[in-house]
Amino acid sequence: MMENKEIAKRDKQIKPGATIGILGGGQLGRMIALAGRAMGYRFVTLDPTEDAPCGQTADRQIVARYDDVDAALKLAEASDVISYEFENVDARVAEVLESRSYVPQGSRLLRITQHRIREKTAIRDLGIPVAPFRVVDSVDSLREAVAELGLPAVMKTATGGYDGKGQWVLRTEDELAEAYETLARAGTELIVEQFVPFVMELSVIAARNPAGELAVFPAAENVHVDNILHLSIVPARVPDEVRKRAEEMARTIAEKLDVVGLVAVEMFLGKNGELYVNELAPRPHNSGHYTMDACVTSQFEQHVRAVCNLPLGSTELTSPVVMVNILGEHLEPVLAKIGSLPPSAKLHLYGKAESKAKRKMGHINILAPSVEEALRDIERLEIWNKAEGQA
Repeated sequence: MMENKEIAKRDKQIKPGATIGILGGGQLGRMIALAGRAMGYRFVTLDPTEDAPCGQTADRQIVARYDDVDAALKLAEASDVISYEFENVDARVAEVLESRSYVPQGSRLLRITQHRIREKTAIRDLGIPVAPFRVVDSVDSLREAVAELGLPAVMKTATGGYDGKGQWVLRTEDELAEAYETLARAGTELIVEQFVPFVMELSVIAARNPAGELAVFPAAENVHVDNILHLSIVPARVPDEVRKRAEEMARTIAEKLDVVGLVAVEMFLGKNGELYVNELAPRPHNSGHYTMDACVTSQFEQHVRAVCNLPLGSTELTSPVVMVNILGEHLEPVLAKIGSLPPSAKLHLYGKAESKAKRKMGHINILAPSVEEALRDIERLEIWNKAEGQA
């Protein structure tokens, strides 16, 4: 029976004219809908915020909490296929959607990526390097873990946490008790990872459809400021051998974990050329926004193609590019200098009602003959402070 269901899934194709349901109404859903509408699909989204970014581009928005089972049923009834734009999907809602609608991404990858311990274990079991880690459940077990892994180390909550939240860099033994008590308040398991000295963070986005076709986007070199992505530089400034190895690791993860849709694979590059996978995201990713203007197929169009089981598009890079995030504090300066943007700059704003510091409000893709020229264009705008502009 299961084999017949898998064959049906491999063969099932959702063609333009159908309605795609998006669980989540943020900027990723917005950009999925913009790409899918150009292909002829309709969209319905579920999000608790009225006039959410995705709601502005969808045909319909269901305004409800993410754990509202009745609202999930409405989404299922209105959709031919359902996708999600964030990974912290309520387990009951995921179950309802899978039983009442077609969710080709399934919940297995969600279950893995929602939980850092399961995620690290799954990646390690594929034979792909991750930083050595230990699970801790008391101050004493934390001391034992630190004795094994050494300091500095990074303690993280197993669930929740993004953009640097839910983690603590442990530097001295004196802070272990305070760090444990602080993160333990989240009420979830805790994991301690060996601190891996790295020279660069890379990310690779892989796409796979139910038929098993797989495509990988070029690796991005990522620069963070205050734990929030600031720049994605493509091509990444690494040897070809490293780039190919990173892309092959992402390909392996997508294939072995039976991914449908997109998976973003974040990695650390060590000083001796070693690569360690840091985390996975089973959806479009901030570091893939460069694809909107610098690849034959954007990550958002590719996501639609993948969940609808259409042939995947070319991931060829058409130009060197640097993506720079626009946070709340950058929005006014960007709008004030809109007349000074380079002709090759592509501005993308997310339609969020309220602009707050550190909140992602949009991004700019700057295409240029080289990434160095694109970085100089960003510096000349003087919108981002000096520390942010360094790469």
